[in-house]
Amino acid sequence: MSEKLHPNAVRVASALRELGATGEIVVLPESAPTAATAAAQLGCEVGAIANSLIFDADGEPLLVLTSGAHRVDVELLATTAGVTKVRRASPEFVRAATGQPIGGVAPVGHPAKVRTLVDTWLAKHEVVWAAGGHPHTVFPTGFEELLRITDGTPVDVE
Repeated sequence: MSEKLHPNAVRVASALRELGATGEIVVLPESAPTAATAAAQLGCEVGAIANSLIFDADGEPLLVLTSGAHRVDVELLATTAGVTKVRRASPEFVRAATGQPIGGVAPVGHPAKVRTLVDTWLAKHEVVWAAGGHPHTVFPTGFEELLRITDGTPVDVE
């Protein structure tokens, strides 16, 4: 991590260390707002990208870490999460819940704990890449580690 990291990425790196995670923040040459752009820069399958999606679940934030190869079924999520309605959160809601912008939301490093669901399909990849708190940063991890560091629940998302 010789490059100057954005303050959000510094917070995420610190949280990763505190949680005993094995991966370190990697700065991408270009922004990676989608799983496809991240995969292209990393030279991996799009399914190995852990998209961090924040939803508004009955007014509470719900983080869903999903394979970049999947689309999330919000009705299935609502049932799985035991809430009435799940909808895409606004950029303001995302930033309030995570302190991070859409396109760079990390699984950790938020101001307060966010309930997290983790797509079971991510287990198919030995290395999974997750956002590092900023659209230019990612870190390598694995399915089991994601579950551990987020206290996440494994779920099917589609």
